[in-house]
Amino acid sequence: MRKLWIALVALVPALAQAQQFDKPVAAINDSVIAWRRHFHQFPELSNREYNTGAYIAAYLTKLGLEVKYPFAKTGVVAILKGGKPGPVVALRADIDALPVVERVNIPFASKVTSEYAGQKVGVMHACGHDSHTSILMGTATVLKQMQKDVAGTVVFMFQPAEEGAPGTEEGGAPLMIKEGAMDNPKVEAVFGLHINSQTEIGTIKYKSGATMASSDWFTVKVKGKQSHGSQPWSGIDPIVVASQIITGFQTIVSRQEELTKAPVVITVGIIKSGVRSNIIPEELLMEGTIRTLDSKMQKDVHERMTLTATKIAEASGATAEVSIDTKTLVTYNNPALVKMMLPSLEAVAGKDKVVESDWTTGAEDFSFYGEKAPAFFFFLGGMPKGGDPLKAAPHHTPDFYIDDSMLGVGVKAFCQLVFDYAKLKK
Repeated sequence: MRKLWIALVALVPALAQAQQFDKPVAAINDSVIAWRRHFHQFPELSNREYNTGAYIAAYLTKLGLEVKYPFAKTGVVAILKGGKPGPVVALRADIDALPVVERVNIPFASKVTSEYAGQKVGVMHACGHDSHTSILMGTATVLKQMQKDVAGTVVFMFQPAEEGAPGTEEGGAPLMIKEGAMDNPKVEAVFGLHINSQTEIGTIKYKSGATMASSDWFTVKVKGKQSHGSQPWSGIDPIVVASQIITGFQTIVSRQEELTKAPVVITVGIIKSGVRSNIIPEELLMEGTIRTLDSKMQKDVHERMTLTATKIAEASGATAEVSIDTKTLVTYNNPALVKMMLPSLEAVAGKDKVVESDWTTGAEDFSFYGEKAPAFFFFLGGMPKGGDPLKAAPHHTPDFYIDDSMLGVGVKAFCQLVFDYAKLKK
């Protein structure tokens, strides 16, 4: 009983502050929803968020923040200096959309088309970045209204190209960091959130430590010897060699990595080879992705994949060339920061609505910010109340849908984290 009383006493200041945000967040709720629907209706692809960035920058400038635009090509960084001394905290939202044709029947559905990888594509906010952007704009609005009570400095980072810059372009979190988003001023802690279409609205999910996987993209070029399809013994079939390599990759997962430590996923998504059914081709190209939740395991998988592909090819008289490109690191939530700030999220959503989750093999370039400062990335529910998570359309699909009626929970969470982090760091 005594432990429970101590825990409740410790929570009282945070609960009082959570109530402090109720009125200002309620006052801008309609605006947050309107912003989200505007961005949803007019989405833009990675590193092409020209109108999105300009819209955000214009609003934040009018709000009276110090605005840096364009930043990292099409992004925005805005700075709020509080009325009291304190730490520098960064809040991040991503602003780009995906090459997906929307199928959801809503009044503000996207009809936008663009070009991606040389193809005409539809464009859709099929991952919820429109909601992240509107939540952060709402947070900036509330904190500006409360500026005299804010301790320290808040850096609002509206980041382009989280889904990956096209081709060989720079972009995303690495470019934001390269251009000084975390250094001028020097950020002490960084927070981010992600909407989730399969989690009920009003709920917050989190995980301490490794929470989202690293993402590596790989290519394997197999070179054999061309011959007639009726005489395979005259050549070296790169397709057969590639099939053995794919099986070999899966034994890395099932037989070589310690899966009780962290999961590993190796997926081959593209295979290109051959021009005619009765010709054994000379070359084959395969491409895929690797997901790991442990940085040491990530490096080990890379080494094993290279060894597996080259030796299997060698055994058949072929050659294999492996190339691996790291797109994101493991998204790692600093355990001490999570422990310190968890009561803040519970004060906002209610203790029963803040749920510890399993790790996910999805990836986020928010991971790079965690290399610069302690980071905490959490998930906000977007599924309508009473919905079935198994039936809710997943992210990156044409039917992706979120209920935007409770985006204010995200605004309150960010505000709470800013105030409480400053208080706890005194």
